Amino acid sequence: MGGAVGLGAVLAACGDSDSKDSAATGSKSAPAGPWKFKDDRGQTAEAKSVPKNIVAFTGVAAALHDYGVEVKAVFGPTRTKDGKADVQAGDLDISKVEILGNVWGEFNVEKYAELGPELLVTAMWEKDALWYVPDQSKDKILKLAPSVALWAAQTTIPKAIQRHEDLAASLGADVRSAKVTAAKARFEKAAARLRAAAKSKPDIKVMVGSASQDLFYVSLAKTSADTLYFQELGVKFVEPKVNKAGFFEELSWENVGKYEADIIMMDNRSSALQPDALASKPTWTQLPAVKAGQVVPRTTEPIYSYDKCAPILEDLAKAIENAKKAA
Repeated sequence: MGGAVGLGAVLAACGDSDSKDSAATGSKSAPAGPWKFKDDRGQTAEAKSVPKNIVAFTGVAAALHDYGVEVKAVFGPTRTKDGKADVQAGDLDISKVEILGNVWGEFNVEKYAELGPELLVTAMWEKDALWYVPDQSKDKILKLAPSVALWAAQTTIPKAIQRHEDLAASLGADVRSAKVTAAKARFEKAAARLRAAAKSKPDIKVMVGSASQDLFYVSLAKTSADTLYFQELGVKFVEPKVNKAGFFEELSWENVGKYEADIIMMDNRSSALQPDALASKPTWTQLPAVKAGQVVPRTTEPIYSYDKCAPILEDLAKAIENAKKAA
């Protein structure tokens, strides 16, 4: 599958038919004068003063919110079909932000221009590819404001959190606040717990999955920031034979039992089918991990703040601590 468009369509949709505290806000404690920030493309975004009118990919906006930096508008999965906040929105009040696009390929350029944006921020899964910024309108979008892209792949959770914290600090956040410090301590404790759990259960193997109606995707752990970090902490993962893009292997439902696993981590995004929807697929129900009740959610696109990543580590640690050898 070629390029970011192909990768994005599957990462974002996974076959979904509908897819086509004390930290300051950006303005309060930000230093006066010119602002600049070097992003993960190696590009430096610059402005005459600290940007206040910020537009961001939903998950990045949620991370900035945890540091006290608010955005005017978002793009990417924000609101579910029933009107609730998407998992990627974190603690954002989605009634208070403009939603420029809610699905892959959707970005209202006219509305974006009307906002008078001073900064655009998004994630990056492939070098120089801006997550949820459509290729067909990218040039128009990037002419309207400086942009920042932060790695969601080719990095680990701690490194990604640090980069989001660096950006938040440049925008005026108090990254040494009591709230942030407490969240970091919880994160570090959770990491130690996960390392200990993995060490105590060295024979437990985890599969990283995402489901669509026709296909089951098995991800390669080292290609994503969360699972690469879990691997560094000692968690053992199934290693699929990935396609050309390098992120995952597509399996038909007839072949879903190709790999043996004791725990299955399932993509929790609204674009993927959730385990409850798979009960009608006999090959799924026969998997050892499913029979053992050892299927857990995976936060496929983490919100990179200590506050949101600590529970991810705690949940996986608990799953491994409680796991029995199933396969």
